[in-house]
Amino acid sequence: MLVQEIAEVAGVGDGRGQGQQHRTIVTGQTARSAATAISLLGVRTPTPCRADTVRVARLSEYGERLAAWARGLPPVAVDAVVAAACALYVIFNAGVADKLYWWVPLAASVNALPLLWRRQHPFAVAAITGISTTVLASADILADVPAAQLVATYTFAALSPPLKRLIAVAATVLGISISIIVPRDEALNLGMIGIMFAVAYALGTAARARRDRIAMLEERALRLTQEQETAATRERERIAREMHDILAHSMSLVVVQAEAGPVAVRHDPDRAEQMFDTISVTARDALAQLRRVLGVLRAADDGGGDRAPQPGLGALPGLVQRVNDAGLAATLAEDGAPRPVPADVAATAYRIVQESLTNTVKHAGAGRVDVRLTWSGDALRIEVADDGAGPPSAPPTPSADGSGHGLIGMRERVAAAGGTLETGPGPGGAGFRVTASVPFDCPRADPQVRGGGEPHEGMEN
Repeated sequence: MLVQEIAEVAGVGDGRGQGQQHRTIVTGQTARSAATAISLLGVRTPTPCRADTVRVARLSEYGERLAAWARGLPPVAVDAVVAAACALYVIFNAGVADKLYWWVPLAASVNALPLLWRRQHPFAVAAITGISTTVLASADILADVPAAQLVATYTFAALSPPLKRLIAVAATVLGISISIIVPRDEALNLGMIGIMFAVAYALGTAARARRDRIAMLEERALRLTQEQETAATRERERIAREMHDILAHSMSLVVVQAEAGPVAVRHDPDRAEQMFDTISVTARDALAQLRRVLGVLRAADDGGGDRAPQPGLGALPGLVQRVNDAGLAATLAEDGAPRPVPADVAATAYRIVQESLTNTVKHAGAGRVDVRLTWSGDALRIEVADDGAGPPSAPPTPSADGSGHGLIGMRERVAAAGGTLETGPGPGGAGFRVTASVPFDCPRADPQVRGGGEPHEGMEN
């Protein structure tokens, strides 16, 4: 009842005409008084109608479409539209104030036209626009919002270096002071325009920070991509070396045994059976090593970082024995006191011996090959010497069938371990000798993974 009386006093309704709707237009202080009174009484005020909500949503959608359309335009077109809008704004306000003199369109054009080059020369555009804005304000032509100067302020804040930004800010403040003091005494206008310029400058600074952050993230992403590509290339090279060492050695022994097999079958069946056993053992060993390499690839694809165990020094006796079974007299000897070594050092030593024996079987035409490990204080020395034809007359170069990769791969492997490799003729110029020295503190070795350093059965001391 009390609410109804307040509404009647405010003119919202007169309490009459039950069953009949009355619409009253409430304006001015009366409506505000009624709303205040109803609020004080704890009565819930009406919420905005659905039509208003839909209208706001549509306006927001139109704004997003307009922004998307503007982003698709060339920068020159956007700058031309902005410059034209700023010039028309000055002309329109001059017309409203009944001060549309003949020179006003020219002055408005001079004020806004430099905005076409605001991206290329932000500092110069800000200076020219500031001077023309001051002239317009001194003639009492400029509107309350210096649109062109605000756009220029935003641009130099976003694109200019710090020193030029400081100079432009000082010049802008001076121009604002002159433009306000000369034509009229409106201290409030000075504060409002100062706030406008501060907001424009802050927006430009924020845009600059955003652009710098995007550039930094792009550079970081590019650097990360390059590092990933480099790591992938190194891993491919490592896997290629592993595959070459495994296949070249094993298949060379298999080929030698297979070629001699038919002759042995006719003249020495027992020897032929032993040769076929050697082929089987060699092929199975190669298959097991290939599975280890492929297991590393699968672990990498699944996000795992563990590497499959690589053959170490403990596998050397079996390696030398397979060469013996292939018909080449091979020995394995050891000097010095063995010690535990990192797994990468042991794997490197094994691959050096394996590749050297492979080259001897394939190319040397040797009847004997000797493998010797020498333990020193800080490095393991590996020497493989044969009595074959000696070093090639020309440096090895990779060919289509994969030959020529052996010595190159050995050099890369030893260099990756921080060691040295020497190849050349044996003592007295006979045969071929490979000498490698691998430090125990291998740069890529895991000090927690040890193995392969104990005395091995089958080694001569």
